[in-house]
Amino acid sequence: MAFKIGPINLNAIAQGVGGLAFGSGDHGSEDDDSAVERLLDCISNGVLADDRRAALAELQAVVAESGSAQLAFGAMGFPVLMSVLKEERDDVEMVRGALETLVNALTPIESTPGVYNEVQPASLNSELLSREAESISLLLSLLTEDDFYMRYYTLQLLTALISNCRTRLQEAILATPRGLTRLMDMLMDREVIRNEALLLLTFLTRDAEEIQKIVVFEGAFEKIFNIIKEEGGSEGGIVVQDCLELLNNLLRNNPTNQILLRETIGLQSVVSLIKLRKGIADGFTQQKTVNLLGALETVALLLAGSSDVEPTKDANRIANQTVFSQNKLLDHLLMLSVESRWAAIVVRCAALRCIGDLILGHAQNRDALGSRLLGDDPDVEPALNSILRIFLRTSSLQECIAAEFVFKCFCEGNPDGQMMLASTITPLPQSSLRGGKIMEDANRVSFGSILVQALISSEGQNDLEASCRAASILSHILKDNVQCKERVLRIQLEVPVSALSTPELLMPRIVKYLAVASPMLHKQETHDHTISNKKSMWPQPILLRLLVTWLADCPDAVNCFLESPAHLTYMIELVLSRSSAESVHVAGLAAVLLGECIVFNRATKDNRDAFMVVDAISQRIGLTAYFHIWEEMQNSPLFILAASASRLPKPLTRSTAAEAVGVSDVQDGEEQFETDKSSTSPVDPLLTSFYDAAFVNFIRHLEPLVREKIVELFSRPKSKVTIIPASLEQKSGESDSEYIIRLKSFMEKQCHEMQELLGRNAALADDLAKTKGDSNSFIKGHNSAMQGTANGITSRLEADNLRQELQETRNRIETLKAEKRNCEDEISTYKQLAGKYEADLKSLSDAYNSLEQTNYHLELEVKRARGGNESILPDLEAVREEGRQEAQKESEAELNDLLVCLGQEQSKVEKLCSRLTELGEDVDALLENIGDEGEVQGEDEEED
Repeated sequence: MAFKIGPINLNAIAQGVGGLAFGSGDHGSEDDDSAVERLLDCISNGVLADDRRAALAELQAVVAESGSAQLAFGAMGFPVLMSVLKEERDDVEMVRGALETLVNALTPIESTPGVYNEVQPASLNSELLSREAESISLLLSLLTEDDFYMRYYTLQLLTALISNCRTRLQEAILATPRGLTRLMDMLMDREVIRNEALLLLTFLTRDAEEIQKIVVFEGAFEKIFNIIKEEGGSEGGIVVQDCLELLNNLLRNNPTNQILLRETIGLQSVVSLIKLRKGIADGFTQQKTVNLLGALETVALLLAGSSDVEPTKDANRIANQTVFSQNKLLDHLLMLSVESRWAAIVVRCAALRCIGDLILGHAQNRDALGSRLLGDDPDVEPALNSILRIFLRTSSLQECIAAEFVFKCFCEGNPDGQMMLASTITPLPQSSLRGGKIMEDANRVSFGSILVQALISSEGQNDLEASCRAASILSHILKDNVQCKERVLRIQLEVPVSALSTPELLMPRIVKYLAVASPMLHKQETHDHTISNKKSMWPQPILLRLLVTWLADCPDAVNCFLESPAHLTYMIELVLSRSSAESVHVAGLAAVLLGECIVFNRATKDNRDAFMVVDAISQRIGLTAYFHIWEEMQNSPLFILAASASRLPKPLTRSTAAEAVGVSDVQDGEEQFETDKSSTSPVDPLLTSFYDAAFVNFIRHLEPLVREKIVELFSRPKSKVTIIPASLEQKSGESDSEYIIRLKSFMEKQCHEMQELLGRNAALADDLAKTKGDSNSFIKGHNSAMQGTANGITSRLEADNLRQELQETRNRIETLKAEKRNCEDEISTYKQLAGKYEADLKSLSDAYNSLEQTNYHLELEVKRARGGNESILPDLEAVREEGRQEAQKESEAELNDLLVCLGQEQSKVEKLCSRLTELGEDVDALLENIGDEGEVQGEDEEED
């Protein structure tokens, strides 16, 4: 077998490859090179079998201990040992030694600290060995041998190869007949070999759809669950973890395999992996945590569906949700996430996200969760109330996000569920407000009472955090549900003590908390300002998100928001106070809120209508700066990432499992913020959970509506009834002429002001429509519009009209040119057809003449025959006449068809001539050319 050495420098190897890689002054490297060369020569050319075995054992030890020896072996040793594997199968000891030496050559050696290795011998050797497809085929053939160690070392060698050259090894195994079948057979072998084969298959099935299909076809699902059962299920060790990793590789982004699993093995086997017994609070080891995470990842993959199909239209996903519901998956997930608080945080978070995926777009599962009660009598509480308490009280950031995901999925496309939750929001009694605590009897406290208590109990920074969390839940209840928005809009925060008291509504309280959450108001004189500012930064986007969701497509909410002039003033201040990267999102959401006050405004009062909002924006912010804030928010990495976020969980592997479990153990809030502070993300992780694809699309569709509304408001005056002031009435003692002069001067002044206002509005609308984001040009246009006159505006409009007419004329000319080219193409086509028909006519004429000549010869033969013996052919004349009539009929039919075709073509030519005449073409000249071409063609045919 010939190996391609590739870029290896053989001269450098002769001088000492180890010295080239690790330093030219290392004499030990030169010894390793010469030793490897000597041992390979003994193995290849040795006479005695014992000497060759001894040399192979020594080579194995040298390669395992020295990086330079590995590098030298890669340049010289592969052909020697591969020949041993191919030609000396009967010598088991030699084959074992060769395989173990190859494994050592592909296993990295820990380098000495402080020494920089330019060449990694193990990676380089893996590259060399995987280049030859025949070597992979040879190794796979060794899996059929009876010797245990031969199979074991072969699997180790393939695993070492795939660690460095996964794609190449995947292609080589696919190209080898029955290669994957042999690997799958190893799953039924002894335990040690089975574990090695399992680890190898987890590497092979990553991002390899073809391998996944073959592995499933070979019965992978049955073998995986059999191994998991033998190892003790979720209580098992790392073998169960490898089985779950292989199972998840087969299911990720593969609906076909998911359907096959559901219809063959069933999903009950998956549900049994996360089934826990009640009251078991001990024995929750780290390995069991990892196994539960792998099983929950399997559930999440089956519930995620395809990324290119909507969740409510994904038939495979809906089928998985239904089957999981039949197997009581919701009970086990609630046990893991809510009832078993002794479970690791990462397990509780994964279980909560699986609950959200289970109910998303599935009415039956949503109703099951809404009616589920948890706990034992008499301490029974609805499951949604329990999840809400977890969301409000947990100190874990990830658990907070996962619990909110459940409510988001419950309210998504579920107007009845939203109304059910909104109906529980009622005013709180004064006693609960003064006490600061609401009654803890779970049987008597409704979902809305818990939510309102968290919303309005903001006394300190911690309470403000609870208010913001409750606000995020309320935003999901109100999303895309106008009926819920109007209902919550009228809810009072507290029960009135007397008829004279005016309790506060919820929306003004939310705006008040928004001001309290401002980072400018919460700067504390501490040594560590970073953590303080970070804690006080993230509530603002959450509260703004609630207001944006509330005002969307709800004129009553917009009117309520604008009732207080201070609300509009504060929103403008938020837009202007952009001092850091984090505040871009605050300013952007405030700009979106102002846009909703313009688009969804149906008020008629001067202090609340859309024109008042636009005028305040143009004077305080500037329209160009206002839309520039929209663009900054939409171009932020967080906003772009939310639009393309994947629903699939990240793969859990051996390398990431320990890290996932370690991070989950951080429960203290301060430690969590310390972790976030060192992160490279410019925004708090809590903020990332409130940007989703639906919210991003809403903002992107709202911006053009705001632009159009501003153009509409600036392009026309306000329509209202003018009331004549009392000062314009005729005064006592004032003559009619004086009164008329006074009225005339007032009218002239009003007309002048109206003309200036119309000119200003037209200029602003024109500049806004043209610039759309160009701040410099918009500011210049705005200033010139303020200083321009009506004559300048008229000239600009006339110039625009002329440019438009010129463009229309150009378009018309281009259209006529295109029609002319089409006509010329049709004329050329008809010329070709006419020539073809003329050739057919000539061919038909020649055939007819040939038929006449044949007929003439037949007549002569008939005459000769009659002259010789008339009794033999008495009816030849009749036969001749019959043949002549039939030939004449056929020729007449063909001539008639040809004349019909020529008539049709003639009518088309006449239409084209009339069309060309309209376009200004000289038809006679074109026809003369056609005639000339026909004559020349006829002359050529006569000469031929």
